[in-house]
Amino acid sequence: MGKVIAIANQKGGVGKTTTCVNLAASLAATQRKILVIDLDPQGNASMASGVDKYQVDATAYELLVEETPFEQVVIPDTSGGYDLIAANGDVTAAEIKLMEVFAREMRLRNAIASVRGNYDFIFIDCPPALNLLTINAMAASDSVLVPMQCEYYALEGLTALMDTIAKLAAVVNADLKIEGLLRTMFDPRNRLSNEVSEQLKKHFGDKVYRTVIPRNVRLAEAPSHGRPAMHYDKYSSGAKAYLALAGEMIRRDENEQKTTDQNVEV
Repeated sequence: MGKVIAIANQKGGVGKTTTCVNLAASLAATQRKILVIDLDPQGNASMASGVDKYQVDATAYELLVEETPFEQVVIPDTSGGYDLIAANGDVTAAEIKLMEVFAREMRLRNAIASVRGNYDFIFIDCPPALNLLTINAMAASDSVLVPMQCEYYALEGLTALMDTIAKLAAVVNADLKIEGLLRTMFDPRNRLSNEVSEQLKKHFGDKVYRTVIPRNVRLAEAPSHGRPAMHYDKYSSGAKAYLALAGEMIRRDENEQKTTDQNVEV
């Protein structure tokens, strides 16, 4: 069964969408079957995948509110090599409409339950706020990947996010855990960045990915061309970093599976 990962941070501009599309494309390049669900009404993950958010026939709105069948909503084989459920401004209305329905926080989980087995990984690009869309993502996910910049307010914001995730786990998804913390837009010449990075490793240990995503012009340019960085400039430092992250994630998953299998045998 596919692993569902919400990519979330209540703070905007930390690289959530960049991480979502580039990690998805990097894993797709390893011949894994990937789905990206864009839950952000800004629709940036959709545009970065080469999909015009203004021209799509159906979005996450139809999936969540109108309960349109998955196969009528999904866009197969985007420019990143993964499938996509798109988003645009209509998704803003989904939050309002969902307030009126029963078990509203479980809508996404139920919508993808029958297709989880078709994918190796499903990534959910969350909006930068704790709203009903984010709660749906958390309820549907196995874990949360947190991209963050190594800046002054990052640790304080991370503490609040961890508290939020713990509370949501207690209410809507008892199995929800932290997948990992990803340092983004990292500048090794910045002393503060290095200090915050060390604090992260000290407090969260192996939950912090070894891979660090650097500040990179190509990463910033790629979305305007409707392509993930590895399909825009595969030799850029940003593209290489996300490929390294994909490799690290695969190794972690394989190690977790080995541990699980050994525990079952015992």
